[in-house]
Amino acid sequence: MNATPTLPAILQRFFTERLMTQRQVSAHTLASYRDTFRLLLPFAQGKLHKHPCELDLADLDAELIGAFLSSIQEQRRCTARTRNARLTAIRSFFQYAAYQEPALSAHIQRVLAIPYKRQARPLVNFLTRPEIDALLAAPDRATWTGRRDRALLVLAVQTGLRLSELTSLERLAIAFGPGAHVRCLGKGRKERCTPLTKGTAAVLKAWLNEPAPRATQILFPNRYGGRLSSDSVQHLVKKYVRAAARHCPSLEAKRVSPHVLRHSAAMELLAADVDSSVIALWLGHESVNTTQAYLHAHLALKEAALAKTTPLNVKAGRFRPDDRLLSFLNAL
Repeated sequence: MNATPTLPAILQRFFTERLMTQRQVSAHTLASYRDTFRLLLPFAQGKLHKHPCELDLADLDAELIGAFLSSIQEQRRCTARTRNARLTAIRSFFQYAAYQEPALSAHIQRVLAIPYKRQARPLVNFLTRPEIDALLAAPDRATWTGRRDRALLVLAVQTGLRLSELTSLERLAIAFGPGAHVRCLGKGRKERCTPLTKGTAAVLKAWLNEPAPRATQILFPNRYGGRLSSDSVQHLVKKYVRAAARHCPSLEAKRVSPHVLRHSAAMELLAADVDSSVIALWLGHESVNTTQAYLHAHLALKEAALAKTTPLNVKAGRFRPDDRLLSFLNAL
């Protein structure tokens, strides 16, 4: 065992070399991994009575990691999804640590063997076409903010861009004319182009003719020319959903977030008989399997499949039990 604690040096290199330099992860991934260890290290301190800077890699064993994962579900009331996200960060660190401390390979393998927890997979939440129309009609187009918000919502619903992709767009990302499209840098730093409909292109062209605050190149800036924060976009979506619910009451029963607009775009494509592999490319999914969730939520697709089946030859009528003695024997 080294005389100095191994954990602080390896953890710092994990963030600076592996995540930031080699993998160049997004700010969201970096924040998620950071928060995991901001929770894990104080937990270990409480269990082992050692300050985080005094911990060794061997101190973080499978038993302690398992207790930490249980605590964030039981004490912090986190879901299995959040628990699994924390475990992903921990596994990524220990995979890196295996190359740094080969002498602790058996210890590291026991941590890597901690399984993910099965979690409920609810149906995808999305908006119907009447609900989408009501939402897009909610912004006040007489104001600069209302016109900006409507252009943002129209683009989000038609393209299915992620929230981070929407807020990072610049004016040059929009191309008009034949083959109109929006170019964005998506998850995993993969660039993709998403085509625009004539209606969406017209809304964006009108928006780009608006005077930009402080000559900013951001497509959807705030009043000071800076980027909209994620919280700002979530707030404006909720605001317009409340306004739209007055004309479309079904919205009152739905929790609508920017990601629900992404789901709605996918369901619109699925309703138009677009193949799921194309939808995966459209949304920037890593795997086509991710897109299968939309198939499970598409009731009309299931009803169409049901209509193609042969109806069961069942006659209507009251149920009449068999002979009582035979019924007794059949029930044994």
